[in-house]
Amino acid sequence: MAATNLTGLVRDYLFDQRTRQDMQMTERAAEALVPDLEHLSAENLNETLRDYSDSMNGRLMILDPDGKVQFDTFGSLCGRRLALEEVLQVLTAGNADAYGMYTPGRETAESMSGEEGAEYVAYCARELRAGGRLLGTVLFVSRIQKMMDSLNAVQWQLVTVFIVIALAALVLALILSQVLTKPITDLSRAMRKMGKGDLSVRAPVRGSGEMKELAEAYNTMAAQLESLDKTRNQFVSNASHELKTPLATMKIMLETMMYQPDMPRELQQEFMEDMNHEINRLTGIITDLLTLTRTDAKNQEMKKEPVDMSALTEEILHLLKPAAGKRNQSLTGEVESGLVLLGDQSKLHQILYNLTDNAIKYTPDRGRIHVSLRQEGDDVVWRVRDNGVGIPEEDQDHVFERFYRVDKARSRETGGTGLGLSIVRQLVTMHGGEVTVESVPGEGSEFTVRLPRKGA
Repeated sequence: MAATNLTGLVRDYLFDQRTRQDMQMTERAAEALVPDLEHLSAENLNETLRDYSDSMNGRLMILDPDGKVQFDTFGSLCGRRLALEEVLQVLTAGNADAYGMYTPGRETAESMSGEEGAEYVAYCARELRAGGRLLGTVLFVSRIQKMMDSLNAVQWQLVTVFIVIALAALVLALILSQVLTKPITDLSRAMRKMGKGDLSVRAPVRGSGEMKELAEAYNTMAAQLESLDKTRNQFVSNASHELKTPLATMKIMLETMMYQPDMPRELQQEFMEDMNHEINRLTGIITDLLTLTRTDAKNQEMKKEPVDMSALTEEILHLLKPAAGKRNQSLTGEVESGLVLLGDQSKLHQILYNLTDNAIKYTPDRGRIHVSLRQEGDDVVWRVRDNGVGIPEEDQDHVFERFYRVDKARSRETGGTGLGLSIVRQLVTMHGGEVTVESVPGEGSEFTVRLPRKGA
C-alpha cells in the first residue's frame, strides 16, 4: 500500500510536470505560427513547424476549423480529419487548449508518435486565433514512452524496496517476538511441569527487567516448594520409622508373652516395664509432633506479655537439679537479675527446659552443666554449656532438623524423640530470635538463644 501510494504521488508529479511542459511548448509554437497563417505563407509554416517539432522532440500538425489536417511534420495525415478529444475541445467546446494521455495500442501509438515500441502517446491541442477569429488548432503529439518506462522502472524499484523492507520488518518482528515471548513460554512450560508434580524444573533467567525478576521469583518459589516437599517426605518417613520402632518392639514382647504362658514372673515384669517405656516413648513422639504442628501453623496464638527471664531461668535450674543430682552432675547458673522481655512464658519455659534437659542427658556422670543469662545490647542472651560428648562438625548444621540424631542408639537410650531441638528452633523463631550451637567432640557443646527484649 505504501509503495502504491508513493508511486502514485511520483506519477502524478511527473504527469503534471510533463503536461505543463508540453502545453507551454505548444503555446509558443502556436504564437509563432499565427503570423504565417494570416499571410498564408506555406513555406514559412512548414519551416516553422519543422523547427518547433525538432526542438519539442515530437510531431506537430495544423488543423483547420473543421478538424482537417492542413500541415503535418510527418506528412502522412494531410487532408484527413482527426476526431480527437483534445481537438474537439478546442474547435467546438471553445477551450483555449486541451491535453490528454492514452494507450491506443502499440500500432496506433507508434504511427502517431513515430516512436518505435511506443504504447503511450500524449496529445496537446492549442487554438490558433488572430483578431478574434479562430484559424484552427495546432496539435502536438508528444513522445512519452521513455517517461512511462522510467516511471514503471521507478515503480518496480519502489515495490522491490518496500517488499525488502516489509520482509526485513517481518523477520525482525518474528525475532523480537521470539525474544520477548520466549521467557514467557519457558516460564509457562516450567509451570506446567510443576503442575504435573515435577518440582525440580527451573525457568531460564534471561534479559533484564520484569521478566528476569519474574523468572527469579518463580525459581525461588520452586526451590522452596521442592525443599518443602523433600522435608515433608523425609518427615513422614522419619515419623513412620520412629512410631514403627516402639510398636514393633512391643509386638515382639507381647507375642513372646502370649506364646510362653509359663514365662517366669520376673521376666514378665521386665517385659511389662519395657513396654511401658516404649509407650512413654510413643506418647513423647506424638506430643512433640503435635507441638511442631501447632508451631508450624501460621495462625497459632502466641501471648505477648512481660516475662521475667531471670526468674524463669532460676525456675528451670531448680526443676532440673534433681535430675542432674541423680547422675552426680554439677548444674550451675550465672543469672543477671531483672531481665524482662515480651513473649509467651510457656513457650519460653519449653525452650529453656528442653535445652537444659538435653545438656543433662548428653553429659556423662559427674559432668558439668553451666547456664548463663545476660543482656547484650537490645537482646537477652541465654546459654547452656556442658562438657559432654559434643557434636561432630558435620552434624552441627543438622541438629535442629526433625528426627535428626547424631547417635541414634544413644538417643533412644536417653529417651529422646529427635524433635526437641526442632521445637526449640520453631519457638525461638516465633519470638523473633535465633538459636545456635558451638561444639567440640569430646569436650562439650554450647547452645545459645538470642531473643529481642521487645519481642518479635
